[in-house]
Amino acid sequence: MESERERSALLQGTLDVLILRTLLGGEHHGHAIVRAIQQRSGDVILVDHGSLYPALQRLEARGWLQARWGQSESGRRARFYALSESGRAALVKETNRWETLSTAIGRVLAPSAG
Repeated sequence: MESERERSALLQGTLDVLILRTLLGGEHHGHAIVRAIQQRSGDVILVDHGSLYPALQRLEARGWLQARWGQSESGRRARFYALSESGRAALVKETNRWETLSTAIGRVLAPSAG
């Protein structure tokens, strides 16, 4: 079984790009980000709030997200997140990095032709 440290490192990089991609369509509060990732993944990726909020804070600290307080659909006070210009640039870079890694992993996992 993988250690929590290994899972956390893999999840962090993956979760960051998933959050950035989710916010490409406009601003969302945390719970809406979780729902969007779950729905777009066909219920395969389930992000817990304990992982989401540290990631949002990390991305905001990097300047990739902007945040504001507002009211959610349920009338509760919520923090809404949106991509900044540097976040859009980071999304392109991180998506390219992810696609390169995914392709390389696919080559390693593919049956050998020889």
